[in-house]
Amino acid sequence: MRVCTHVLMSKSAFTQQLIRTTSVVLMVWLTSTLLVPAYADQNDQSLDRYFEQLQKADSNAQTQDIQNKIWQAWLSAPDSNSTYLMSQLNAAMSLGQHELALQLSDQLVDSTPLFAEAWNKRATLHYLMGNHGKSVADIKQTLALEPRHFGALSGLGLIFMSAGRYEAALEAFNKVLEISPASDNARGSVARARSLIGDDI
Repeated sequence: MRVCTHVLMSKSAFTQQLIRTTSVVLMVWLTSTLLVPAYADQNDQSLDRYFEQLQKADSNAQTQDIQNKIWQAWLSAPDSNSTYLMSQLNAAMSLGQHELALQLSDQLVDSTPLFAEAWNKRATLHYLMGNHGKSVADIKQTLALEPRHFGALSGLGLIFMSAGRYEAALEAFNKVLEISPASDNARGSVARARSLIGDDI
């Protein structure tokens, strides 16, 4: 009986120690999760390094590789709800379901208004649906949150081009070229806008 009692007490002590250890681990996890900010989207701390690399890129291939890393950071939604909405939005866009995608993008913007890519996605949808005025409004919101967003600037240039505002388009494309000097797309867009300005004179 004494042996059994000793064993039972040992198990009880072990259980209490396990509870205490688990509590400490849980506390550390909660502290690291809730108190330390998670950097995603345009706040990703790696972006400054990527944009520095973009300035130094000496080929279009290198530029595209760096831009892909930037897009990956931009597309990283800041929480689980926006991650879900973004995945559903992308799926709807890939199927050409623009009305559904627009509804999802409205939800995304409303729930995470500080997420630059939420605005850029909706700007893209408005552009595809021919709502150029609304697209420009969303592009401005995107650039307010991420002034280096070469995708939004390129979209702005395309809208200006379609409206015959070639000088405004050239200004937008030049900003893209300043951000990404070795980009063939940016160089081509600048050259196209310049040629149209020349034709318009």
